[in-house]
Amino acid sequence: PPNNFSASRNRPEGKVLETVGVFEAPKQHGKYETGQLFLHSVFGYRGIVLFPWQARLYDRDVASPVTEKSENAAGHGSKEVKGKTHTYYQVLIDARDCPHISQRSQTEAVTFLANHDDSRALYAIPGLDYVSHEDILPYSSTDQVPIQHELFERFLMYDQTKVPPFVARDTLCAWQEKNHPWLELSDVHRETTENIRVTVIPFYMGMREAQNSHVYWWRYCIRLENLDSEVVQLRERHWRIFSLSGTLETVRGRGVVGREPVLSKEQPAFQYSSHVSLQASSGHMWGTFRFERPDGSHFDVRIPPFSLESNKDEKTPPSGLHW
Repeated sequence: PPNNFSASRNRPEGKVLETVGVFEAPKQHGKYETGQLFLHSVFGYRGIVLFPWQARLYDRDVASPVTEKSENAAGHGSKEVKGKTHTYYQVLIDARDCPHISQRSQTEAVTFLANHDDSRALYAIPGLDYVSHEDILPYSSTDQVPIQHELFERFLMYDQTKVPPFVARDTLCAWQEKNHPWLELSDVHRETTENIRVTVIPFYMGMREAQNSHVYWWRYCIRLENLDSEVVQLRERHWRIFSLSGTLETVRGRGVVGREPVLSKEQPAFQYSSHVSLQASSGHMWGTFRFERPDGSHFDVRIPPFSLESNKDEKTPPSGLHW
């Protein structure tokens, strides 16, 4: 039978629990529709599906029959990986849950290059995320505004005759159409080392002209997951960034985004976004994360190589949240 579930308000005291909705059976096949309410199975936040994306998932943990060495520098002479189609979703995160997940996942992970005279500006839309199909725990609710987010009522409309009872407004369709070059994820890369799984999703953000040269920008979203019960802590990152112009850059540093996250059985995942720019229209990145075990020993976790491609047809960058 369907079971009610509760979301904890006021986490510090943890005393108040309220019924949020009724779980539904997750879909093994097919995809969730716009307006589907869900709990994130890893980060635990309430959210709603805006629209699905079809991505190519390159999973280095799945043995591939193709064994030719790949030629690119990023391959480290590794096996060629075949991409499989996989469904991801663009979602809104409930603002009430953002404070609780901010230690585990950036809730401002979707950024744009602002199209202003000040070409340095990056702007972020808070409470947007990309969620893989298997991370969605679907539920239904009788609440007409079950998700608190500034874009909820701008993007979605309640319609009790529909299942789910939220339908896309024209503003959502227009927003997706206008911004899809910067929102759309096409490739997802995944690799596991010593039970630490690293997933990377690169996004092309656009090109800027600077001092008579072109600078191309990408954002990349990274999720680290501990599939083991042993606690580990991320201590260092070590990147190699190859540009088609022929340069190879090495970047070393403590932690990621100023943090050294601990991955435990209770909180196994950490997700963040960062940005990279090249003075060439394409390149690739790869590297390692250094983790520390409780006994003080270290081990390196591979970051799967991924290419940085620019969209061939230059489109006008978004100019902010104007409709």
